[in-house]
Amino acid sequence: MAQNNHTETGSIRHPKADARRDATMRRTLRREAPSTIGLLADAQDFAAMRRYRTFAFDDHTVYLQQVEGLLRALAAQGMHTTVALFDPEDYAEFCSEAGLDADTGASRSRFTAEIAAAGATVAYTGQHLSDLIPVLVSRAVRQATWEYATLLLADLGTCADCGQDIGRAAFDRASHLLMRLLEAAGPGTHHLVCSTPTDNDQLLAVLHTHRDPAGPARLDSSEGTEFATVLAVAIALESRGGVVLRTSAPDTSDRVHGWRLAHGALAPLTAGEVFNAYCTDADTGEPVSPESGVEYCAGFDIGADPAEPHH
Repeated sequence: MAQNNHTETGSIRHPKADARRDATMRRTLRREAPSTIGLLADAQDFAAMRRYRTFAFDDHTVYLQQVEGLLRALAAQGMHTTVALFDPEDYAEFCSEAGLDADTGASRSRFTAEIAAAGATVAYTGQHLSDLIPVLVSRAVRQATWEYATLLLADLGTCADCGQDIGRAAFDRASHLLMRLLEAAGPGTHHLVCSTPTDNDQLLAVLHTHRDPAGPARLDSSEGTEFATVLAVAIALESRGGVVLRTSAPDTSDRVHGWRLAHGALAPLTAGEVFNAYCTDADTGEPVSPESGVEYCAGFDIGADPAEPHH
């Protein structure tokens, strides 16, 4: 006996129509589900992944071309896609700790999801991969620097005299100095660099801000946090930290100012010291030609501060 399928209203349901509707709904959901691509941006990292049998590529240039083609295809479908750096060493460690077979696409996919949730990513908006990769690498370096600086501060413990958390106190101090510096810098577009040596590395943080004549400085909160964290390391460790500020404004030459960190305060450099710092190759120590249209200026006073740190 034939049996018809009925809806609650009594109309006949057609299996093919239902299948088409379900497929349409799945495509709609797929477009609204974000995608992440783990990118082997470096040829050395690409070579490291070739030891896995299930890794299908043998040429890095072809691999990058295929990734770019995939990004364009996903964008054409209206899908939001982000790109994260895929590190083979971190991947091998991840699989070992999770008890996963590293030589499977499923494990690579799972690792990509993990790094997308916790790591640095860049949204694909149609830009060429050659433009996206430097931004992604820079973002990854920034995050690694911030994570390392944060760990350094967390490991400092508390002050034996007052019981304060040394890292937190140094971060609060650094945030205060940064805001005072931006206030004193005045209007314009500002590019700040903070550097300080540690036992294992040279920490570097960069901050871009803009200030209109009638308002406060506008800055990215994550960049501000990263900058303050690196400055806090210099304060807490009493290391040879330094800050350079470059200001651009319409119809004027760029101005470069500099400070060294001394006893938890920013001590202005002389114009000659700023010139020498800017016009010397950091790796070789050889002189570098000064930029045309740039004024090398002494660091300015950012105001008295009675609340000097005692750590």
